[in-house]
Amino acid sequence: MSHQWAGRRPSRAAAAGCGALLLALLAPLAGCGPAGAPPATARFPDVQRMLDTRARAVERRDAAGFLASVDPRATGYRDRQRAMFAHLKGVPLTDWHYDLDSTDAFPLPADGDRTRLAAKVRLRYRLQGFDSAPVHAVQYLTLTERDGRWLISSDTDGAAAGRSGTRQLWDQGPVQLVRGRYSLVLGGTARRARLKDLARRVDQAVPAVSAAWKGKWSQKVVVEAPDSVERMAQLMGSDDPSGYAGIAAVTTGEAGVSTTAPADRVIINPDAYEELNDLGRRVVLTHETAHVATRTATTPATPLWLSEGFADWAAYRGIRRKAALTAPELTRAVATGKLPARLPTDEDFGFKAGADRLAKAYEGSWLACRMIAEKWGESKLIAFYRAAGKGAAPVSAGSAGAPMEAATAGSAGSRPATPAARTEHRPKARADRTDHAMRTQLGVGMAEFTRQWRAYVRKQLAR
Repeated sequence: MSHQWAGRRPSRAAAAGCGALLLALLAPLAGCGPAGAPPATARFPDVQRMLDTRARAVERRDAAGFLASVDPRATGYRDRQRAMFAHLKGVPLTDWHYDLDSTDAFPLPADGDRTRLAAKVRLRYRLQGFDSAPVHAVQYLTLTERDGRWLISSDTDGAAAGRSGTRQLWDQGPVQLVRGRYSLVLGGTARRARLKDLARRVDQAVPAVSAAWKGKWSQKVVVEAPDSVERMAQLMGSDDPSGYAGIAAVTTGEAGVSTTAPADRVIINPDAYEELNDLGRRVVLTHETAHVATRTATTPATPLWLSEGFADWAAYRGIRRKAALTAPELTRAVATGKLPARLPTDEDFGFKAGADRLAKAYEGSWLACRMIAEKWGESKLIAFYRAAGKGAAPVSAGSAGAPMEAATAGSAGSRPATPAARTEHRPKARADRTDHAMRTQLGVGMAEFTRQWRAYVRKQLAR
């Protein structure tokens, strides 16, 4: 079974004004049918042909051809599709395709003698000049047969069953684009100045991350900046924005795969991001850019303390700041004699962990990576990161086009849950792999590393 995983953290307003961050790692979940049953495309070839024609119309910018796939009797949906097609103007799209995954994806009420299908359709597309592989997004469509032709009559009938799919920016409204040296920022119509500022900051983050991560990566970052947290949730394949309150940004992509991995996206929560100060915004975007850079070396075997700690280390690298200011929650814990006994677990990054526990998990992880860089050297930190992720099957799927980061989603299109479910590896096997990587690269085992980390935390945060 496929997994998606994602992590988040509470605001560091007291320290850097830095809001909750995430590393999201996921990709699309393929439709499943009865064992031995032919694929949906074989059972309904006319549907796939209709979808192929619709996709070619997008690539050719043929509005009439695109609307020919829409049921003319579904007037409201047809109007929305006409508007959506207009919103695509100026977006550098290429390789636009639809794949029919299943035809019984959600319950449909009977409608007389009319034949209808509840289709799960996977959209794949690239942004020209930025995506080396397609983005994946899932749509739940009602298909109606009229006069021997299959037409799309709705994309909302699955919502009651939790099958809403992913609403791209052009589904939400007109799209603005801002191009930077390393960045492409897509946003709504609210504030173009904010899009320009995001492009400028990402253009600064890319060289900073490249200086920290001595590895090959695209050095291109696509940012999506919707106009509200509700629209951010729609980009995540969710109808519940409450799950993203306080999260400043999320990074999407598929972990552990290179040439065939869906492209990364940094998705901004405008509400939380606007609350950050200048340093907070710098840290957030550098952190997320670090996740983009390290994605191909990150697998389910990579413990969250290492992936999140490295992203924070890259974000704070070069910033002259006392550790106690960057790690205020852990500093308070140490001051009251509550030095952590172990490195943060994946469960410590869970959405239900609580703000205090979550903050200490991020802070402790940052200090662990900082200690490695100082004691063993930055090259050893990178070597350990790569070694820790080796030998594990890559993350190969996720939810309905939603982004990927610390928690697992229970089903396609659902909101993130907790990283505890990110366990395609048994905990002991994963811990053994991390211990082996640590011994190989750093010359110490996990027990000794933890002892040294606890001493380092005490020394750095003692007041």
